[in-house]
Amino acid sequence: QVRVVESGGGLVQPGGSMRLSCEAYGFTSSSIAMSWYRQNPGKERELVARISPGGTVTIAAESVRGRFTASRDNAQKTVYLSMNSLKPEDTAIYYCHAVQCSGSVCLPNHFGTWGPGTQVTVSS
Repeated sequence: QVRVVESGGGLVQPGGSMRLSCEAYGFTSSSIAMSWYRQNPGKERELVARISPGGTVTIAAESVRGRFTASRDNAQKTVYLSMNSLKPEDTAIYYCHAVQCSGSVCLPNHFGTWGPGTQVTVSS
């Protein structure tokens, strides 16, 4: 059964750092495009970062560029989101999304799998 599980959320003070992990299970190969999104109540889910099967990282959210980085470990089918200089406005539920690819060609996003999300709260 295909599933995605996030971990590493919690409470952090403004200016602090946190690293989130996301592990994919049940995919037939490690050629998986994985993305990080975040969402607050009443707001649309926002794409934060995308990591291609080959490890190319795109930081999509302008508000986090220069503060967030992403990486992956293909052997472990795991991606990470490293968040630095955190601000209260980074508070959100962070979701991981994974979709199977064949080389650089990936299924459309709606064929992907979402994790349950992990809460990140930035507050003093």
